[in-house]
Amino acid sequence: MMRRRKSVLTALAIAAVALSAGISPAQSQEAKQVSPPGPADAAVLRAEAAAGQTAARPSAGSEAALAALQANIGRWVKANGTRHSFASYLDARTGRIVLKTDAPGRVVASLVGAHAGLVDVNAATTTDLYSRRDDIPSYWGGAGITATTGTPWCSSGFTLQDSGGTRFQATAGHCFANGTSVLTELGGRYMGSVSNRGLASGFDMERIGGSSYWGYIYTGGTNSSTGMPVVGAGDSVVGYSNYCHSGRTTGENCGHTSSSNFAQVCTSSGCKYPVTAFSGGNLPQGGDSGSPFYVKDSSSVWIRGMIIAGDGTTSYAEKYSRISSYFGGSIVTG
Repeated sequence: MMRRRKSVLTALAIAAVALSAGISPAQSQEAKQVSPPGPADAAVLRAEAAAGQTAARPSAGSEAALAALQANIGRWVKANGTRHSFASYLDARTGRIVLKTDAPGRVVASLVGAHAGLVDVNAATTTDLYSRRDDIPSYWGGAGITATTGTPWCSSGFTLQDSGGTRFQATAGHCFANGTSVLTELGGRYMGSVSNRGLASGFDMERIGGSSYWGYIYTGGTNSSTGMPVVGAGDSVVGYSNYCHSGRTTGENCGHTSSSNFAQVCTSSGCKYPVTAFSGGNLPQGGDSGSPFYVKDSSSVWIRGMIIAGDGTTSYAEKYSRISSYFGGSIVTG
């Protein structure tokens, strides 16, 4: 359910007492006035599933051509570096391959090869999305996080727990190096230390651990003090048109359509595959990297992934299944 934060001074005092006295995360959440989620509204999940039934079905030839194109791009980036960006996926609305890149025509032609007739090439530069503002424990997803107080950087994702029951938050792997002390954007409160950075293995994700985290994400605007409980998680359904993201730069925005769950995106931080491509609505901007990608009803959210990149017309998210598998973790509910 949505809630309103107490005054900053009250929140700081409660947080300090909770941390020094060893109060449990559940007790410290009283400072945020959270309430248990209401019954899950199955209608939003039915609508999501129905959209998947009506999405265009790509041909076997298109799927094979996409696999070949993405393999070519991966090899090119490995050999030539990250001076150009590439993003490719099968568009569920048209059944055609989309390649968005700022590479010159000769490079594009060499990558597309004999499959040119199946590929729509769009000139675009896809970037990692660097850049809510002053969170308190227990920490939520969708908050502004940084390594330098007052400097916008990235957004927190959502809370998971490992097999031992230890809670942590996920964010985008291009945000911070391993060992970085992550702080709240404005208040400079310690949120945790970074580990398990996955960029070297093609996973744009990392773990923030060492503090208290809760199964809620921020909703509302960029300075919002309201949020909603997470009640489940899974991957997006291609064709569904009301996914949301919630980050420190753009706040909460919905109306996103999932175009593919097998997109490849190659930016200055390397290539990632398979990820979710989506478009429509007010898309993420710089600083929204790491923020949650989700579907919601009036009282609850279901996580579908985590924002990592975009070019202004199409954005990309690491899929929940990749995140949970990489970390060996499971979603924490509110």
